[in-house]
Amino acid sequence: MIIIDNVKIVVVDDDILIKNLTVTALAYCVNREVRSFDNGRLAWEYINAGGEVDIVISDVDMPEMDGFALMKKFREKYPDKIFIIMSGVLEYETKSKMAGANAFLAKPFEINDLFSIVQYFVVN
Repeated sequence: MIIIDNVKIVVVDDDILIKNLTVTALAYCVNREVRSFDNGRLAWEYINAGGEVDIVISDVDMPEMDGFALMKKFREKYPDKIFIIMSGVLEYETKSKMAGANAFLAKPFEINDLFSIVQYFVVN
Protein backbone atom coordinates (compact mmCIF):
# COMPACT_ATOMS: atom_id res chain seq x y z
CA MET A 1 0.00 0.00 0.00
CA ILE A 2 1.23 3.50 -0.77
CA ILE A 3 0.14 6.75 0.78
CA ILE A 4 0.22 9.61 -1.68
CA ASP A 5 -1.58 12.94 -1.93
CA ASN A 6 -1.24 13.33 -5.70
CA VAL A 7 -1.08 9.90 -7.34
CA LYS A 8 0.54 9.73 -10.76
CA ILE A 9 -0.92 6.93 -12.86
CA VAL A 10 0.23 5.68 -16.25
CA VAL A 11 -2.31 3.74 -18.34
CA VAL A 12 -0.97 1.63 -21.23
CA ASP A 13 -3.30 0.01 -23.78
CA ASP A 14 -3.43 -0.16 -27.56
CA ASP A 15 -7.24 -0.42 -27.46
CA ILE A 16 -8.23 3.25 -27.63
CA LEU A 17 -11.71 2.67 -26.17
CA ILE A 18 -10.41 0.83 -23.09
CA LYS A 19 -7.56 3.29 -22.67
CA ASN A 20 -9.82 6.33 -22.89
CA LEU A 21 -12.43 4.79 -20.57
CA THR A 22 -9.75 3.99 -17.99
CA VAL A 23 -8.14 7.42 -18.21
CA THR A 24 -11.49 9.23 -18.02
CA ALA A 25 -12.65 7.20 -15.03
CA LEU A 26 -9.39 7.72 -13.15
CA ALA A 27 -9.27 11.42 -14.00
CA TYR A 28 -12.53 11.94 -12.10
CA CYS A 29 -10.86 10.78 -8.90
CA VAL A 30 -9.52 13.50 -6.64
CA ASN A 31 -5.73 13.90 -6.48
CA ARG A 32 -4.91 11.80 -9.56
CA GLU A 33 -2.74 12.72 -12.54
CA VAL A 34 -3.21 10.27 -15.40
CA ARG A 35 -1.07 9.85 -18.53
CA SER A 36 -1.71 7.28 -21.24
CA PHE A 37 0.30 5.51 -23.91
CA ASP A 38 -0.54 3.18 -26.80
CA ASN A 39 2.17 0.61 -26.11
CA GLY A 40 4.81 -0.42 -23.63
CA ARG A 41 7.67 1.15 -25.55
CA LEU A 42 6.16 4.64 -25.40
CA ALA A 43 5.30 4.22 -21.72
CA TRP A 44 8.81 3.00 -20.95
CA GLU A 45 10.39 5.94 -22.80
CA TYR A 46 8.35 8.30 -20.61
CA ILE A 47 9.12 6.42 -17.38
CA ASN A 48 12.81 5.89 -18.15
CA ALA A 49 13.24 9.59 -19.01
CA GLY A 50 12.17 10.45 -15.48
CA GLY A 51 8.42 10.73 -15.94
CA GLU A 52 6.75 10.62 -12.56
CA VAL A 53 4.72 7.50 -11.90
CA ASP A 54 3.34 5.80 -8.81
CA ILE A 55 1.07 3.25 -10.48
CA VAL A 56 1.17 1.64 -13.93
CA ILE A 57 -1.97 -0.02 -15.30
CA SER A 58 -1.05 -1.95 -18.43
CA ASP A 59 -2.61 -4.26 -20.97
CA VAL A 60 -0.52 -7.27 -22.00
CA ASP A 61 -0.93 -7.82 -25.73
CA MET A 62 0.32 -4.67 -27.47
CA PRO A 63 2.65 -3.93 -30.39
CA GLU A 64 6.30 -2.92 -29.93
CA MET A 65 6.51 -3.86 -26.21
CA ASP A 66 3.96 -5.96 -24.37
CA GLY A 67 2.84 -5.46 -20.79
CA PHE A 68 5.08 -8.19 -19.37
CA ALA A 69 8.20 -6.69 -20.97
CA LEU A 70 7.20 -3.27 -19.66
CA MET A 71 6.64 -4.67 -16.17
CA LYS A 72 10.06 -6.36 -16.19
CA LYS A 73 11.81 -3.06 -17.03
CA PHE A 74 9.64 -1.15 -14.57
CA ARG A 75 10.35 -3.63 -11.76
CA GLU A 76 14.11 -3.33 -12.36
CA LYS A 77 13.95 0.44 -11.95
CA TYR A 78 11.10 0.73 -9.42
CA PRO A 79 10.73 -2.51 -7.44
CA ASP A 80 8.45 -0.95 -4.82
CA LYS A 81 5.99 0.89 -7.06
CA ILE A 82 2.61 -0.49 -8.13
CA PHE A 83 2.09 -2.35 -11.42
CA ILE A 84 -1.38 -3.59 -12.37
CA ILE A 85 -1.92 -5.90 -15.36
CA MET A 86 -5.25 -5.73 -17.19
CA SER A 87 -6.22 -8.26 -19.83
CA GLY A 88 -9.08 -10.17 -21.34
CA VAL A 89 -6.91 -13.30 -21.30
CA LEU A 90 -7.69 -14.78 -17.91
CA GLU A 91 -4.73 -17.17 -18.10
CA TYR A 92 -2.51 -14.09 -17.70
CA GLU A 93 -3.71 -13.60 -14.11
CA THR A 94 -1.43 -16.27 -12.65
CA LYS A 95 1.43 -15.39 -14.99
CA SER A 96 1.16 -11.69 -14.11
CA LYS A 97 1.31 -12.32 -10.37
CA MET A 98 4.26 -14.71 -10.78
CA ALA A 99 6.02 -12.04 -12.86
CA GLY A 100 5.59 -9.39 -10.16
CA ALA A 101 2.28 -7.64 -10.79
CA ASN A 102 0.58 -6.22 -7.72
CA ALA A 103 -2.88 -6.93 -9.13
CA PHE A 104 -4.77 -8.22 -12.16
CA LEU A 105 -7.82 -6.50 -13.67
CA ALA A 106 -9.87 -8.78 -15.94
CA LYS A 107 -11.30 -7.19 -19.10
CA PRO A 108 -14.03 -6.30 -19.64
CA PHE A 109 -14.17 -4.67 -16.24
CA GLU A 110 -16.62 -2.60 -14.29
CA ILE A 111 -15.47 0.90 -13.30
CA ASN A 112 -16.01 -0.04 -9.65
CA ASP A 113 -13.50 -2.89 -10.07
CA LEU A 114 -10.93 -0.43 -11.43
CA PHE A 115 -11.58 1.98 -8.55
CA SER A 116 -11.37 -0.80 -5.96
CA ILE A 117 -8.02 -2.04 -7.21
CA VAL A 118 -6.47 1.43 -7.42
CA GLN A 119 -7.95 2.47 -4.08
CA TYR A 120 -6.49 -0.63 -2.43
CA PHE A 121 -3.00 0.77 -3.09
CA VAL A 122 -3.75 4.41 -2.35
CA VAL A 123 -4.78 5.95 0.94
CA ASN A 124 -5.76 9.62 0.86
